Amino acid sequence: MELNFNSENFENEVLNSERPVLVDFYADWCGPCKMMGPVIEEIAEELKDIAKVGKINVDENQDLSIQYNVMSIPTLIIFKEGKEVERLVGVRDKSELLSYFK
Repeated sequence: MELNFNSENFENEVLNSERPVLVDFYADWCGPCKMMGPVIEEIAEELKDIAKVGKINVDENQDLSIQYNVMSIPTLIIFKEGKEVERLVGVRDKSELLSYFK
């Protein structure tokens, strides 16, 4: 199951994580984000032992959206050791996302 990140837990859960973290910046009203939802859930399950996978609602966490310059959604950012290492914008397939964790 994917995690829910927000302004309160982002530093601890993402930036201070010892494991890589995939963060899905999304909105409930976004069609492409809804398409990515099941993919993110599957990835969270498959990577549960090696990475964290979670979502950030851009409407509820505008400060993080601004801080990470999220201009369109879905935006997927992979963090390792507290630093952004990859950014993907738009709908992506599961195999592409998993390839970043091999």
